[in-house]
Amino acid sequence: MSEGAVLHLKGRVLVGPDEVRDELWVVGGRVTFDRPTMARDATTVTGWALPGLVDAHCHVGLDAHGPVDDATSEKQALTDRDAGTLLIRDAGSPSDTRWIDDREDLPRIIRAGRHIARTKRYIRNYAHEIEPDDLVAYVAREARRGDGWVKLVGDWIDRSTGDLEACWPRGAVEAAIAEAHRLGARVTAHCFAEDSLAPLVEAGIDCIEHATGLTEDTIPLFAERGVAIVPTLVNIATFPLLADGGEAKFPRWADHMRRLHARRYDTVRAAYDAGVPVFAGTDAGGSLAHGLVAEEVVELTRAGLPAVAALSATTWGARDWLGRPGLTEGASADLVVYESDPREDVRVLAAPRRVVLRGEVVG
Repeated sequence: MSEGAVLHLKGRVLVGPDEVRDELWVVGGRVTFDRPTMARDATTVTGWALPGLVDAHCHVGLDAHGPVDDATSEKQALTDRDAGTLLIRDAGSPSDTRWIDDREDLPRIIRAGRHIARTKRYIRNYAHEIEPDDLVAYVAREARRGDGWVKLVGDWIDRSTGDLEACWPRGAVEAAIAEAHRLGARVTAHCFAEDSLAPLVEAGIDCIEHATGLTEDTIPLFAERGVAIVPTLVNIATFPLLADGGEAKFPRWADHMRRLHARRYDTVRAAYDAGVPVFAGTDAGGSLAHGLVAEEVVELTRAGLPAVAALSATTWGARDWLGRPGLTEGASADLVVYESDPREDVRVLAAPRRVVLRGEVVG
C-alpha cells in the first residue's frame, strides 16, 4: 500500500476473547475504528481478524549448530511472518539480530539476549557457559543487551549422574534474578526436570520454558506466584526421538525424557486448570523449523485448553503479558485475517488469508 492509502477490514474483528467488532480501518499504518474521510478510496479485506500472532519462545539467528548468518536469520523471520507470527519473544540467540528492527517487513522481536548456561551443560555454541560465581555479572550483561528478558538454562544432563539435574545453586540464582529485576528485566529458564522448578520459582523467576517437570506439588506454587509457562509442545513431541538417540549413553535420562513426554498433555492441562498463565511458543530455530505457531496452538487444545484460551495464548493474552498492544485504537496495524472463525476451529490459523504488518499487506 502506498503512503496515505487506507485499508478497510470488514467482517469480524476479534479485538478480544469477548469483544468483536464488524470492521476496522488502517490509516497511516495505525488501527482506527472511526470511519476516515478517505474511506471511499480504501482497499477492502474481508474475513475474521486477530491481532498478529505471538511466538513466545522462538530463536531467530540460531540453528542446530549455533549462530547463523543474516540471510538465514532473514529467512527464519520471513517464515514466521508468513505464518502470521508478527511478534516474537526470542528466547536466546548468540546472533546480533538488531538489524531486523529496521526492517518494516519483518516481525517485531523482544529479545532475551544470549542463553546463560553452566559450563558444558547445554548445546554447544548456543550459550555463555559459565560457573555460578559469574552468574550475576552475566545476567546483568544480558539484561542490558536484551529487551526486558534474560534466559537461563535451569537444568540439563549431568554426566556424573546420567540424568537431568539443576544447573545453579540456590544462592546464585536468587542473586542473579534480583539483579535482573533491579535492571528492569524479567527472567525465564529452560527447565525439563522436576527438581529444578521450586528453587527457581521461590527465587523470584518470572517464567519457565517447557515446564515438563511440573507436578501436583509445584503447580500450586506457580499459580500462587503467577509464574507463567511456555510449554513448547511441538518441541516436547521430539522427546522420544531424543531419548532413542541418547539411550546407550544415558539410559536414566532417556527413561526420564520418555516419562515427561508421556504426561505432557496432563501436565499442561493441570497447570492451566490451576490458574498458571500458559503461552504459546514453538522453540523454533534450534532443530525445529520456523512457522509452527499454528501447530502449537492445536497442541494446546489437545492438552485440554479451551479453544479461546489457546488462541489467547498466542494473541490477546500473550500480547498483554509481553506489554505489546493488540487491535486497539491507534495501535500499529499488525493483524492476521482468516477465512473462518478461529474460535470454532483453531486449525484455521495454519492458513492465513492476509497478513498485515505495520499497516502493510505483506502476505
